[in-house]
Amino acid sequence: MAANFFEVWSKESPETMKAFMDFAGALQTNSGLDAKTFQLVYLALQASRGAVDSVKAHTGFAKKAGATREEVRGAIATTLMFCGINGVADCLVEAMEAYDAAE
Repeated sequence: MAANFFEVWSKESPETMKAFMDFAGALQTNSGLDAKTFQLVYLALQASRGAVDSVKAHTGFAKKAGATREEVRGAIATTLMFCGINGVADCLVEAMEAYDAAE
């Protein structure tokens, strides 16, 4: 199995990965949004880009933060309004499967 981006990044440049993760954590903590809303917004933004792997990963975070399956589906489907079918087509199936698999 091929290494993923985060594995390579943490090996090749751990300092920049830590800096980025600290920055991302600060954004989430200081966004003014609760954890569930933050994850739903993040899912919609990533789905609009067609970022399947990110959507898969953050679907589990959204569920853990209290998002329902319907809210996850709605966040992704909302991207239809401004980016067309591309993001939804690439991400909806993966998100629903990831939601069902998340604990």
